[in-house]
Amino acid sequence: MRTVPLGTTGLQVPNVVLGVMRVADKTDEEIREWWAAARDAGVTFLDHADVYGGSMHRCEERFTEAVQLSPSERDAVTVQTKCGIVPEGPYFDFSYERITESVEGSLRALGTDRIDVLLLHRPDALVEPDEVARAFDELQSSGKVLHFGVSNHTPGQVELLQRSVRQPLVANQLQLSITHAPLVAQGVASNMQALDQSVARDTGTLDYCRLKDITVQAWSPFQAGFFSGVFLDDDRYPELNAVLDRLAAQYDVPKLAVATAWITRHPAQMQVVLGTTSPERVRAVAQGSDLPLTRAEWYELFRAAGYTVP
Repeated sequence: MRTVPLGTTGLQVPNVVLGVMRVADKTDEEIREWWAAARDAGVTFLDHADVYGGSMHRCEERFTEAVQLSPSERDAVTVQTKCGIVPEGPYFDFSYERITESVEGSLRALGTDRIDVLLLHRPDALVEPDEVARAFDELQSSGKVLHFGVSNHTPGQVELLQRSVRQPLVANQLQLSITHAPLVAQGVASNMQALDQSVARDTGTLDYCRLKDITVQAWSPFQAGFFSGVFLDDDRYPELNAVLDRLAAQYDVPKLAVATAWITRHPAQMQVVLGTTSPERVRAVAQGSDLPLTRAEWYELFRAAGYTVP
């Protein structure tokens, strides 16, 4: 399993992350089998959120009930969680009270004394950066949260937070797959009149994160679009799947590994966040962690997904 830097923390972490978002209805044995497959593959980074599981902190609770990490096992794992979504609205809340209450709930649900990384989960249009800064300062000084980041934030939103927040924001969790790639597609075809791909939809987020040493965590790495189903073996993407099949045979790996490698091959040293609860799929994705796609293969997949390479 290849490792990448986690922002400016000095930590090296796996470039594959286990998203703990679908375990609420799994048995203890199913969760343990899934976790064992991840650990055997070298995945030691867990991504939680307070809203995962149908009720607040439910997936955090279910993972802890099933796995019960020993102190040494806990020290060997990076635990990340997210806060800020109010599901009954739905709306977003980055107030001091909401952030600190969420962290207390996550600490109880996870059965731990600290969260390694806390992300703000989607932008709050009503954010008051000084409120966020007060929460972060209190959580860091008490040792309850070690590092902080964001999810789905633009460069301007990050800059606004950093005007008040003293801690570096070390990660930005963003949607990215071969077929959902506005993070990279616009830059490839910049300044091409009348080409939809050249329209800037993400305000240079990927380049900004690289410049600021913010680790990009790619969520929904196999989704065709915004929750529109996976592109693997989908009739909507015959050319892409033909290329994936050929490269999978060439490298003797599953197609999932090739789709993963398209993201991990990028020099931004991104992490891939998995939402699967299938041990088999976890093992397949892990094989793509350091698969050495060539430049030509990377661009071939990009073109086959429907993007323009001028």
